[in-house]
Amino acid sequence: MPDDPIREQNRPSPDALLENAERESRGHLKIFLGAAPGVGKTYEMLMSGRARRADGVDVVIGVVETHGRAETEALVEGFEVVPRRNVPYRGHLLDEMDIDAILARKPALVLVDELAHTNAPGSRHPKRYLDVEELLANGIDVYSTLNIQHVESLNDVVAQITRIRVRETVPDSIIDRADDIEIIDITPGDLIKRLNEGKVYLPGTAKRATQNYFSPSNLTALRELALRLTAQRVDDQLVTHMQAHAIAGPWSAGERVLVCIGDQPGASALVRYGRRQADRLRAPWAAVHVETSRDARLAEARKDKIANALRLAEQLGAEAVTLPGEDIAQEILAYAAANNYTHIIVGMPTSPRWREIFAGSVSHDLIRARTDVSVHVISASSGEETRPSAAAGTKSARRPDPGHYLWSMLYVAIALGIGTALSRFLDVRNIALVFLMAVLASAMSGGLWPALFASLMSAFVFNFFFLEPLYTLDIGDPESVVAFAFFLGVAVVASNLAGRVQRQAVTARQRAKATEGLYLFSRKLAGAGTLEDVLWATVYQIASMLKVRVVVLLPENGRIAVQAGYPPDDTLDDADIAAAHWAWEHDKPAGRGADTLPGAKRLYLPLKTARTQVGVIGLDNDKQGPVLTPAEQRLFDSLADQAALAIERIQLVADVDNARLAAEADKLRSALLTSLSHDLKTPLASILGSAGALRDYSTSLTETGRAELLATIVDEAERLNRFIANLLDMTRLESGAAAVSLTPLFVGDSVGSALRRAEKILLHHRIDLAVPPDLPMVRLDPVLFEQVLFNLLDNARKYAPAGSLISIRGWAQDAHVMLQIIDEGPGIPPDDLTRIFDSFYRVRKKDHVQAGTGLGLSICRGFVEAMGGTITATNRFDRSGAIFTLRFPTGPEPANLEGRP
Repeated sequence: MPDDPIREQNRPSPDALLENAERESRGHLKIFLGAAPGVGKTYEMLMSGRARRADGVDVVIGVVETHGRAETEALVEGFEVVPRRNVPYRGHLLDEMDIDAILARKPALVLVDELAHTNAPGSRHPKRYLDVEELLANGIDVYSTLNIQHVESLNDVVAQITRIRVRETVPDSIIDRADDIEIIDITPGDLIKRLNEGKVYLPGTAKRATQNYFSPSNLTALRELALRLTAQRVDDQLVTHMQAHAIAGPWSAGERVLVCIGDQPGASALVRYGRRQADRLRAPWAAVHVETSRDARLAEARKDKIANALRLAEQLGAEAVTLPGEDIAQEILAYAAANNYTHIIVGMPTSPRWREIFAGSVSHDLIRARTDVSVHVISASSGEETRPSAAAGTKSARRPDPGHYLWSMLYVAIALGIGTALSRFLDVRNIALVFLMAVLASAMSGGLWPALFASLMSAFVFNFFFLEPLYTLDIGDPESVVAFAFFLGVAVVASNLAGRVQRQAVTARQRAKATEGLYLFSRKLAGAGTLEDVLWATVYQIASMLKVRVVVLLPENGRIAVQAGYPPDDTLDDADIAAAHWAWEHDKPAGRGADTLPGAKRLYLPLKTARTQVGVIGLDNDKQGPVLTPAEQRLFDSLADQAALAIERIQLVADVDNARLAAEADKLRSALLTSLSHDLKTPLASILGSAGALRDYSTSLTETGRAELLATIVDEAERLNRFIANLLDMTRLESGAAAVSLTPLFVGDSVGSALRRAEKILLHHRIDLAVPPDLPMVRLDPVLFEQVLFNLLDNARKYAPAGSLISIRGWAQDAHVMLQIIDEGPGIPPDDLTRIFDSFYRVRKKDHVQAGTGLGLSICRGFVEAMGGTITATNRFDRSGAIFTLRFPTGPEPANLEGRP
């Protein structure tokens, strides 16, 4: 049945329901928003807190700045104030909100003033809004205050209005996650009046403030921004409510905004403009950067600007994407078409017009593409640096080696020699092709600039040595002028094209190297059988491919600890330990370059799979700025994902092994209980019956009857003793506590001792002993070997009928002594031959009665293998019966055997 559009529209939106569910699981955030300082945000926050406390809510003050205002200080009285934490900084103690004390106190609501505040260096988070996020994540409600100039996406607009750029900003994602925004609004006239009365700043600074930031025009514009932001937020909440409750209404037509980030100045301004445009359209948005081969030669400062712009886009709620490619416009259009983006925002070119003619312009290429996508070209005038500085603009990360220019001179000299030799046979225009080969060789070996250098040199050399008049820079023939101009033009174009091919080849080699590294890494992980192998392969591969220092931390006894590092480094300072634990506990990055504990030496990133978090990985290098560039971040993500899956695989294998061992233990436990119920109950019943008969009928029993009853008690007691001895022997074997003391001995002596010990249980069987006395000596444990023989004889008499023959054969073979116990019982079923030595496994007799405990043969195998021998079981070929064969290597003969009887 086809979908009904109206029915679909009346269904609640899953995304809206999920958003509501996530809000319910977190603490609630209410922001008191003002257009400027002094409107009364803190006052209103304290009044609301008093009202909540009057309703019985547990309210505390995390941090409130009264700025010496008497009415604000009066409102603070009566609240519980969590003491602030002293942070040492450059010889001074700075007071900051103590987030750990608040978490330990666990109030229902905490009042936190100045949401955009920057924490002192050394704090857990560099910004107070990150402290608030942690409180919210722990289920604590927060009231906080914010001025409109601190909203990140409005930073450029505020700077244009007030001519002052605010450095302390709050990402728009915090505004989006706020449950309530209350606008604290007063007219510009009332605010200026409060300012003049000294209720905002000191009287001496009030007049200067009204002439600058607090001018009526500025306050009016800021007030409009605050009202618009609040209205937009109210509208978003209404839309979410309508979607969650399936309330029909007019929805937007599916607009999507794509912001293009390059190395040009003003990238951050483009991101902020894109956020505002997305807000107006109520549309999702993304920021994209196309990484070309040219990016590899950019200065580190420009690379950092690109990374910072992408990071800012993520903070403002966008998806940050980096695409590989050479044609920037085509890559952007292809990505926009594949992901249904309807608006593309790109910066206005800042390069000279002549350069656009030769090198092209991304914005012009996007406009000329004639697609259905709207292209917005935005000026970069944002208060940022509009032209690259000399250091950033002229220096590149990979400036051509001066040696390449020497090679260019050599190529031109070789071309001159070849041209001179061929000048007697070829026309001068053909000789020009020889110099083009020199230009192409320079481009392929050194890139664009050495090729351009070779082009100019070739042009002058060609003119000087081959164009009339010779050996001057003058050109007499008009045709030669045209030829020279065409030669120079072709040489420049060829050098440009060859240089581009060379850059693409370098990029292709780099990507092939990265792909090969990923492939080899996956092969290593696939072949790793232990956790140690996986961790070593991980740290080595990441360190070698990203040129960083790596440590991997995994959970151990409820905490995480360093398990591997490259270069080997198991020590972390207190800041790194705190960052690693925070990343593990909160499943977010921490440490260097992150929003949490940025003072740590390393950047710590969660190591996780779709199923669970498996550990934390720390990265560090010697360069300034972010630890990883966007391209390196993508490569790291691929490596980390593979490593996390491999670690999870090892852990799952360990879990499976533990489960199997637990299942086997349960099986053994069940078999043991079954054996105990049978092998204890039967002899105990016989002992109790015989003892009861002796007690009740002692006067009427004959001497023969009394002797038979006593014999029964002794036999069954010995049977119990053997059973308990077998249990103890098996326990020793399973725990590895069976001590083996090997000494040279003759097998025949131990066979005789075992037969004497088993004399009572073999009364009804015949014994045929064929063990030569001259067998070589064997290094055995006498006690264990005698127990093996006794258990084999006991097993034979259980299954062989009374009166049957039990044979013992011994011989020497290939530096080994062989010993066989042969019975005339029913033999061993073929299906049971492989399991006959398993613990608690018993072969059923023909009458379906289980004989024995199933421990004797298992103990035999354990003792024999502990003494360096082997034991096997087979069936007889001449008749029914079983054969148990023992095989031991012979030991050295003692020097003196004369005393042996």
